[in-house]
Amino acid sequence: MGVRLRRHREIPERPEPGSELLAAEGVRLSLGGRPLLDGAAVRVAAGELVALLGPNGAGKSTLLSVLAGDVRPDGGSVTLRGRPPADYGAAELALHRALLPQSAALSFPFPADEVVRMGRAPWAGTAAAAEDAAAVAEAMAATESTAFAGRPFTALSGGERARVALARVLAQRTPLLLLDEPTAALDLRHQELVLRVARARAAAGDGVVVVLHDLSLAAAYADRVVLLTGGATVADGPVAEVLRAPLLSEVYGHPVEVLAHPRTGVPLVLPER
Repeated sequence: MGVRLRRHREIPERPEPGSELLAAEGVRLSLGGRPLLDGAAVRVAAGELVALLGPNGAGKSTLLSVLAGDVRPDGGSVTLRGRPPADYGAAELALHRALLPQSAALSFPFPADEVVRMGRAPWAGTAAAAEDAAAVAEAMAATESTAFAGRPFTALSGGERARVALARVLAQRTPLLLLDEPTAALDLRHQELVLRVARARAAAGDGVVVVLHDLSLAAAYADRVVLLTGGATVADGPVAEVLRAPLLSEVYGHPVEVLAHPRTGVPLVLPER
């Protein structure tokens, strides 16, 4: 019997700074006759952090799943590095984008560092597999999860699980990160940590899309914000242009005021009480 050689897959080239990584236009999707997305649009360039904002049910998480290639839309167009996500095989797709879902659940008590190492699975059979140990260590250090590397994932607190799940995505080392509410289970310190990490990845040349509910947090870290409501994009642009009191009050159905931070000038969004 002959020896079967394992075929090595090519490592994708790093994107040029400012080049378009992801583009979605007029995305439509219905489930059970109910429209979930109805004209959603977003563009992401290498080196850019884009915040997806909007009220509950606006379609943010659904859009993120479409952008990741996990859900195929009914209409509109989505391209990842110039190609529809459906054109990629699952293994190849995982070399181009990493998705952090809202919740991380595991049935087996894998140690935390093994969960992070799962993020390296797409690189098996490539030259980048030699970076596995370094990628895991770097990701756990960045998310301050090294201290519980050996503890079972199922024994971690909600915030600790969230940081391990983010470390898994970081360890994947793709040029596009799609993060769905990565700060939801975290305290103030670690919310800031997560956004600093996302900001650092963008500064290093990656594209980052992050779903957030904290509008002031988005204002502090995002290069651009995309505002959704009713499954459609209603605003897309720099923070100061989109985070305006009349627009936000209408979209969220609650009056807000937008103030400038006294030291940094960054917008602060406050509900009227």
